[in-house]
Amino acid sequence: MEGAGYRVVFEKGGVYLHTSAKKYQDPDSLIAGVIRVMEKDNDVLLHWAPVEEAGDSTQILFSKKDSSGGDSCTSEEEPTFDPGYEPDWAVISTVRAQPRHSEPTRGAESSSPRASWAFSVSLGELKSIRRSKPGLSWAYLVLVTQAGGSLPALHFHRGGTRALLRVLSRYLLLASSPQDSRLYLVFPHDSSALSNSFYHLQLFDQDSSNVVSRFLQDPYSTTFSSFSRVTNFFRGALQPHPEGASPDLPLPPDDEPEPGFEVISCVELGPRPAVERTPPVTEEEWARHMGPEGRLQQVSELKSRIFSGGLSPGLRREAWKFLLGYLSWEGSAEEHKAHMRRKTDEYFRMKLQWKSVSPEQERRNSLLHGYRSLIERDVSRTDRTNKFYEGPENPGLGLLNDILLTYCMYHFDLGYVQGMSDLLSPILYVIQNEVDAFWCFCGFMELVQGNFEESQETMKRQLGQLLLLLRVLDPPLCDFLDSQDSGSLCFCFRWLLIWFKREFPFLDVLRLWEVLWTGLPGPNLHLLVACAILDMERDALMLSGFGSNEILKHINELTMKLSVEDVLTRAEALYRQLTACPELPHNVQEVLGLAPPAEPHSPSPPASPLPLSPTRAPLAPPLPADTDTAPQPDSSLEILPEEEEDRADS
Repeated sequence: MEGAGYRVVFEKGGVYLHTSAKKYQDPDSLIAGVIRVMEKDNDVLLHWAPVEEAGDSTQILFSKKDSSGGDSCTSEEEPTFDPGYEPDWAVISTVRAQPRHSEPTRGAESSSPRASWAFSVSLGELKSIRRSKPGLSWAYLVLVTQAGGSLPALHFHRGGTRALLRVLSRYLLLASSPQDSRLYLVFPHDSSALSNSFYHLQLFDQDSSNVVSRFLQDPYSTTFSSFSRVTNFFRGALQPHPEGASPDLPLPPDDEPEPGFEVISCVELGPRPAVERTPPVTEEEWARHMGPEGRLQQVSELKSRIFSGGLSPGLRREAWKFLLGYLSWEGSAEEHKAHMRRKTDEYFRMKLQWKSVSPEQERRNSLLHGYRSLIERDVSRTDRTNKFYEGPENPGLGLLNDILLTYCMYHFDLGYVQGMSDLLSPILYVIQNEVDAFWCFCGFMELVQGNFEESQETMKRQLGQLLLLLRVLDPPLCDFLDSQDSGSLCFCFRWLLIWFKREFPFLDVLRLWEVLWTGLPGPNLHLLVACAILDMERDALMLSGFGSNEILKHINELTMKLSVEDVLTRAEALYRQLTACPELPHNVQEVLGLAPPAEPHSPSPPASPLPLSPTRAPLAPPLPADTDTAPQPDSSLEILPEEEEDRADS
């Protein structure tokens, strides 16, 4: 839309000012208006003006997507909800900019008491933009000027914050503050001004002018260690030039990028390749890889076959010991026998520790008593519909109990946390030996023990990585989830915590886990499995108009309805699609294992022990495994009878 001397490049209605500091706004304190970005002469202005009636759509003219690639705001319409508030920024600031009367007014934006709230500011005068916390009923923005004053908070009752930020990013560089990921620092595109901004912020140790040159050539490498997050709605402005670009600039040696670093960008992915899975590895094929002295040969090829096809049921009992690190891929048959004898002795020494505690002692040991009570409760309801664990006097339940209590002796700091019984149950079902199942379980816990730490930092990091992958794979789905207060992907928490144990039928879980244990094609295939499930349910979520509660309900109702082969096929296709992209952001490459991380993501263990509880405990390094101490007798050893192979197929 164009007028005399100006051109409106963005326009969005349903943008309100909340003029009262009360938590519950009176209708008279809500002023409906229109926010516009306008090109006027050689300047770009952000202009807000009230309308007399918020529902009078005839008074609000919306610009369509122009030929220059501007984003339409109408695609991000959200339903109107009751207002949500945040104490620090939810209400209007008491400092208001002087309105500029030279901007156009028309229709309902006429002279009225509310017209005094209108304001207009040049984009060059902006210093920062603050976004609301996620999870509120609607989003709002607070604009801070170079003079230090705040413009009135803009409440987007019908969505549109992302569309506005995308348009602003055509004229400005937006980057998250290192101290506050919701505070976007505003920089002009002019290199000299950008250099000056970097100098005053002291974000870089090197000469600022050199940093700006590298920033404009390769924003990903340069900003990784200096901003905790770069919200890259403006990827076109930062796109490295084909000539002279340096895609692999190393990080400065002294910089320490924050683990939560995220680049939200519009990466152009190629077509998704077709993937076909292969038949499972059979016992005959496994035997062909067995060389002299019982050593496995061509291990990489064997792992690749397991990844692409899984294992036949009769082979799992042996192969899982290798996949879970209980037996070495390079060891001989005699070395494996000696190793298993040592591990048997070690297991029963640890088991004797808790079995020798008298009832009187346990009454004075609240930690052990808490673990025992929690384990007994969880074991009594773990996979009870499975024939292997059904019945009141099932010996398998006793072994689950004993193994989990012994694990508390093996890993004192972590102990037992709810969910561990879900991880042990399939292992015991396959291995059918108390000692071997324990050590295989320990190997599995080495992979996922961070999921059960008290701080939940590992789970938060994985959810962040999942969101990063999903944003690259399917930005519209992410925007939809954001609009429904589900952008944190908390509904995927259980998936990642216990590796989809309760999402697939029991026998499908066996196939899924053995594929994940290969470590192929990268370290986080389980995140791509989650992406595959969301990709399969994309249309059901987006076309149904689900809210946050309905999204959670729909995800929970997927339990036992998913096909593991379909999900694995799609997950591998997503991996190939991502790795084929030549412009894949570096942090996405880290998640996929294509690039080494700048620093370990896992938090360091505390210097001194923290108070432990039976439900949550901090992460600690694993205790030494091998020892040569003499074995201790234990009469409670139970070896389960081997089952028919056809049971695993049933």
